[in-house]
Amino acid sequence: MPDNVENLISEHLKGLWSEVQTVRTEMHTEFKDVKQRIASVESVIAGMKHESTDIKGDYVRQQISLDNLIERIQRIERRLDLI
Repeated sequence: MPDNVENLISEHLKGLWSEVQTVRTEMHTEFKDVKQRIASVESVIAGMKHESTDIKGDYVRQQISLDNLIERIQRIERRLDLI
């Protein structure tokens, strides 16, 4: 009887080990997929930050151009004694 119990326990342990291995393999595959998706999201965010920086740069350049135009208009007004 003890041999029979040992064999039964051994078979159950083998079955559990097989299930653990299957779960490990599935988790590894899922983890790899999650890492790829996170990398993709990070890439998109980096692109958005770059675009945001470009937009801010455009705004600054436009503001400088407007400031220059205002200064020129004010000089013209002073020369023509319009102010």
